Amino acid sequence: MTAGLATRVLTADTETIGAAARLIVDGGLVAFPTETVYGLGADATNGSAVAKLYAAKRRPSFNPLIAHVSDLAAARALARFDNDAENLAMAFWPGPLTLVVAKAPGCPVADLATAGLDTIAVRVPAHPVARDLLAAVGRPVVAPSANRSGHVSPTKAEHVLADLAGRIDLVLDAGATTVGVESTIVGALGRATVLLRPGGLPRGDIERVLGRPLAEPPARTASADDDEDGMLAPGMLASHYAPRTRLRLGAIDIRAGEALLAFGPAPPNGAEQAIARRSLSERGDLVEAASNLFSHLRALDGAGAATIAVMPVPHEGLGEAINDRLTRAAAPR
Repeated sequence: MTAGLATRVLTADTETIGAAARLIVDGGLVAFPTETVYGLGADATNGSAVAKLYAAKRRPSFNPLIAHVSDLAAARALARFDNDAENLAMAFWPGPLTLVVAKAPGCPVADLATAGLDTIAVRVPAHPVARDLLAAVGRPVVAPSANRSGHVSPTKAEHVLADLAGRIDLVLDAGATTVGVESTIVGALGRATVLLRPGGLPRGDIERVLGRPLAEPPARTASADDDEDGMLAPGMLASHYAPRTRLRLGAIDIRAGEALLAFGPAPPNGAEQAIARRSLSERGDLVEAASNLFSHLRALDGAGAATIAVMPVPHEGLGEAINDRLTRAAAPR
């Protein structure tokens, strides 16, 4: 993949979805909307296409990719589902849940896409454009967030272009995504069923189906520059989803030269001196906050502030996923 490619943007409809599917089958790279964020799609069975995707995103090759499929039957062709995985898939697919499960014998997904692991991350997205595209491709499609690796995830077509114009073939534009944070990732590998990454499906919903708490994964401290193996799921780097501007979390006041990422109806002390301001949700609504998170981070990242001060967000429901992304965005890198 080389820079300088003419990236087209097409409004998603039956004709353009068909054209996008043909591009993917031919080894091209297509950004498309899911209910969570825009994904960058490539044929998961084509190692060369996967390599182009890594190159376009400048993504560490040890960080595995999620294989997106059109339905549970297609997922079963790739992976072995234990009882927990089966129950969760039945309850939440299509939707913002990724399951990390054991590869099935003869799994056609390229080893590069799974980072050489004997596990695979699989999801059935709910967005109608994504579902139509996957059905038209007729094979698994890897689709990490359509942005430069480690940068803020895209929730609109223009966000994709800001990072990847000239590096990918096509963007299917279907407006803003609805969930606004990536999928929740759960590992179901026959031992403890583990929450690997909080996301658009709250922990409590999953635990109600399981009838017990999710286990926690071992803490990881890997940075984006570490070249290590054993990364079990996407999005587990300590520094990830990062704007260029440094973040200051848990801010209860605003300092000179800072931008403000607010939450809730009460502004922090000194809010009037913020050089730029966005509110995740003035009502304190965590669903609204999740949908605004990456878009607002991008806007504030371009404000020229020395620091983005981030007000506290409750650590409940989707707040867990929001705080996970903010913590990774604020990590040293």
